[in-house]
Amino acid sequence: MSTMRISQLAERSGVPATTLRFYETAGLLPAERTPAGYRLYGQDAVDRLAFIGAAKHLGLPLEEIAELLGVWQASACQEVKADLRERVVARIAEAERRAVELAAFTASLHQAVKHLDELPDREDRCDPHCAFLAFGPRPHPGVTLDRPHLGSVPLRPGALPHLAMSLSKEHIRCRSHPAWSKPWSAIRSPSTSAPWRPVAWSAG
Repeated sequence: MSTMRISQLAERSGVPATTLRFYETAGLLPAERTPAGYRLYGQDAVDRLAFIGAAKHLGLPLEEIAELLGVWQASACQEVKADLRERVVARIAEAERRAVELAAFTASLHQAVKHLDELPDREDRCDPHCAFLAFGPRPHPGVTLDRPHLGSVPLRPGALPHLAMSLSKEHIRCRSHPAWSKPWSAIRSPSTSAPWRPVAWSAG
């Protein structure tokens, strides 16, 4: 069987030599070595690279591609088909989940733009009471904040809930007393054990 140097394989496959070296390190593309240390590839390396490229196009991670290559190299086509189908179905579910998240994020961006367009132009400096700061961290899933200017806003996962209050300096000093910490820590959202975290802004 004739062999190719890495530059020749890169030219035939259209895959850069740096990527070929990376694939070898990742265990996807084995290579023999000459006594001088040059990489040598068989003719089947072109087909192997085509298979890797197709799997990457389907969004499979390198770890799964390595597993699939083992099946492709040692098993019948029907087994490769069955293995690949299961992985692709899993990718569909993940893609659909991401599409829902992206659609929700896109809708929130449109809502933010609409809200900003409706705000008056102020000549003063921005402060914590600026209406556009309402688009901040959201509490956990299953909880919504009803804001008169935004409607019922779904809450973003992964962030501790915040309760915004407008307090005077005197009230802030009063509520910073340790006696206030226990009642707040006991308040929890319906869908998580994370405590509410009050945020106080000074109005004075």
